[in-house]
Amino acid sequence: MIDPFGRAITYLRVSVTDRCDFRCTYCMAEDMQFLPKAELLTLEELERLCGAFIRHGVRKLRLTGGEPLVRRDVMTLIERLGARLGPVQSGSLDELTLTTNGSQLARHAQGLARAGVRRINVSIDTLDVEKFAAITRGGKLPVVLEGVAAAKDAGIAVKINTVALRGVNEDEFDGMVEWCGVNGLDLCLIETMPMGDVGADRGDAYLPLSLVRARLARRWTLRETDYVTGGPARYVDVAETGRRLGFITPLTHNFCEGCNRVRVTCTGTLYMCLGQDDAADLRAPLRAGSTDEALDVAIAEAIARKPKGHDFVIDRRGAAPAVARHMSVTGG
Repeated sequence: MIDPFGRAITYLRVSVTDRCDFRCTYCMAEDMQFLPKAELLTLEELERLCGAFIRHGVRKLRLTGGEPLVRRDVMTLIERLGARLGPVQSGSLDELTLTTNGSQLARHAQGLARAGVRRINVSIDTLDVEKFAAITRGGKLPVVLEGVAAAKDAGIAVKINTVALRGVNEDEFDGMVEWCGVNGLDLCLIETMPMGDVGADRGDAYLPLSLVRARLARRWTLRETDYVTGGPARYVDVAETGRRLGFITPLTHNFCEGCNRVRVTCTGTLYMCLGQDDAADLRAPLRAGSTDEALDVAIAEAIARKPKGHDFVIDRRGAAPAVARHMSVTGG
């Protein structure tokens, strides 16, 4: 799959559910209304949809949510997709991974490893128990840390995702770098993205990572690296810890020029760009019949109109979100 700007689309992010057992303040409203279960694709439909993208050249597949591990029987889907991992050849995956809040990770870590998952992202925005509970509106940090330890014990590499929030966790980044170094974890810092109404002004929480990086450089030796994962993060090596530190900067420096990914929601809506509203309905052709001809046509037509980049910006207090849908609906 080649988009209009010559970029090969090899990376698919799939939301298996919009539901989550956390209510992170920057991600969703406290009284979030989730979709009726009848609107969600079944696990069988999700597998068939992923299979279509794999046939068309997707080599990396990330399962997201919401929180993917709260989806009932999701391990069945993960095992079936894991069976597609194999040597470099047409119709197989290079990597199957997921992004999780870690709340269900302790009980699923061994199963994930058996299914072929070798690398995951875990969202942790603070190492302060009370602050963690406030940011997630009720999440329990010790449970998440137990999950991280279980994943490591299962042989899964863990990267910590931390959203940079002005006045909330901006005094913790040195500590996060140190903690990740001690525990053998990579770290990725992320600028808050203006997606969905969360009941607060994101302008108050927005913290440019250019500033964060400059602050970190006062204590840590940050060495440039050509390491890439296929995602939007730009990495440096932290000399003192031997670990990697990534920066995802949709606002201060967008990551669109090398975009190789698209996203599918749990209802079968394909978004060609995280920060644009143009979308394609894949649920209808998916359910139109037993063959994939209509589905293949819909995917090809959508990729043919993938935009050059997003329009994220936070520059006006009280402004509406750049994109109305929540991140939990879009697919991570």
